[in-house]
Amino acid sequence: MGAHNGRARACHRRAWFRQALNFGWVLMLATTVAQAQPRALTVAVDASLARPMAAVARSFEAAHPGVAVKLVPGAPGTLLDQLASGADFDLLAGSDAQTAASGVQRRLLVPELNSAFAGNTLVLVVPARSKLPVQRLADLGRPEVLRIAMGQQAVEPAGRYAREAINAQRLWPSLQSKIVLAGDEPAALALVAAAAVEAGFVYASSAAAAPAGQLRVVETLATATPVRYLAHVGVASQQKPLAADFLRHLRGEAAQAEFQRLGFGLP
Repeated sequence: MGAHNGRARACHRRAWFRQALNFGWVLMLATTVAQAQPRALTVAVDASLARPMAAVARSFEAAHPGVAVKLVPGAPGTLLDQLASGADFDLLAGSDAQTAASGVQRRLLVPELNSAFAGNTLVLVVPARSKLPVQRLADLGRPEVLRIAMGQQAVEPAGRYAREAINAQRLWPSLQSKIVLAGDEPAALALVAAAAVEAGFVYASSAAAAPAGQLRVVETLATATPVRYLAHVGVASQQKPLAADFLRHLRGEAAQAEFQRLGFGLP
């Protein structure tokens, strides 16, 4: 009887050991799979920053193995509304001061986790083959100029900067009926490049990046508010420490060199 009980206990121990071993393998496999999955960092970004931010994202990934940066371009105001609707953005990069203040007030952006990382200037552009005598902002009042592209002021900082430039010369009443609103700054540039409008307001960096023969800059414009790009970590982000690292990366040497290479100014 004792021998039988001993064999039973031995069989039980072997069965338990096999179960424990199998469980260990399953746990180790699950841990390995989890570690192999890249951590995703989602950055909502002003569409005018798409080119340099792609390079900045790659350099951040290189410095943070196992991290994948996803960029979602758009107009900053629209991106902020998407964040309010539950979009899974860890950061909003490229907002102006007005958009950032709105995001903080709506408790969508963390006020303490922010960075100013680049600057720009606003320019007036016309189609490259235009024969119209448009050489400065005041010339947009000429009767030959029928359509002027600019971003939607409600969601697009470039549109607000354009309105500031127009207001500075008290031209809004005479130009308002000619304005063609674009969803974002690249869309306004595309209208000018396609000669679908007689003129448009875009950033200097965008004009410089446009293919040769599409448009030409006729004036660099002064704006009451300096053109600066801000970045904030989202309140709902589940990756706040990693997002804060991205903020620091935006001010780092590699990122700043990329912004300046593509015509952006210092913050």
